[in-house]
Amino acid sequence: MKRLKSLVKQGWFLFILGIILSALVIIGIRFLTYNPVQVHFHANFAVYINGQREPFKAAAYYQAEAVCKTTNDISLPEQRAHMHDNINSVIHVHDHAATWGQFFENLGWYIGPDFIKTSDGTSYVANDSAKLNILLNGQDYTDLTAITNVVIKDLDRLLVSYGPNDQALLKTQFASVPATAHINDITKDPASCSGAENITISDRLHHLF
Repeated sequence: MKRLKSLVKQGWFLFILGIILSALVIIGIRFLTYNPVQVHFHANFAVYINGQREPFKAAAYYQAEAVCKTTNDISLPEQRAHMHDNINSVIHVHDHAATWGQFFENLGWYIGPDFIKTSDGTSYVANDSAKLNILLNGQDYTDLTAITNVVIKDLDRLLVSYGPNDQALLKTQFASVPATAHINDITKDPASCSGAENITISDRLHHLF
């Protein structure tokens, strides 16, 4: 009888030990193989005001490497859509729901249905001789919808032009919008915004729970 009880106790001990070891193995696998799926794609754009292309020279327009999170933490607006490395025509997008309005707000610019406001507070409002012209992927959105609420898509090309509604001029300006987003999609991000090499131990531990 005592032997039987001993065997039962031993059996329960081995059973519990097996569960603990299995759990540790699963946790170990999750820790070592954690590789979050990131949203990271690109779009191109250009802004013209009265025929002059905005260069976006100020360093404040560009995000440093620190803003990039492999945990896909998009709690801060500037993490969702931004520019890097003084390249003024490529947008790095880290949120499928990021809109053009949010991107421009991250730059300190605001685009309304008939006006554009720059980061220094200068406003350009539609009048008899000038208006806010919007071309997205070659389609004229002027007077159709507020671009600010349109979600940025992979490989988008956007032209924002304040000035005369001259179709020939707008066509020329749109042609100046680079089509380089696909190159950024397939190459390593210059600011290390992607890749498992940036996953920290803290990220892995957070993933376990």
